Amino acid sequence: QVRLVESGGGLVQAGGSLRLSCAASGMIFRINVMGWYRQAPGKQRELVARETSGGSTNYADSVKGRVTISRDNAKNTLYLQMNSLKPEDTAVYYCNARMMRLGDVDDYWGQGTQVTVSS
Repeated sequence: QVRLVESGGGLVQAGGSLRLSCAASGMIFRINVMGWYRQAPGKQRELVARETSGGSTNYADSVKGRVTISRDNAKNTLYLQMNSLKPEDTAVYYCNARMMRLGDVDDYWGQGTQVTVSS
């Protein structure tokens, strides 16, 4: 089991920045991939960025160049630095931890944090 707690969301004007944090606890040594997803009203949840335990990252095309995913292993915390925010970035942002073992995939989610970008 893994517990994820997000923080750092809020209201920001277009062009502004936010840093989201995700504190992980539990069986974190079994996590293979951690990432951030978002879900806007009426839309499906979508990947924003993710990082493997080996350090590989990938980003959604819509956020490339504006968003950076990083982690502090000493604090068991994942971050999402978002710059040049746009109104279309408005969504609930969720932290995800994925464990993959012997063909099984287990996904864990945080409670979500709201990001609202005003124009």
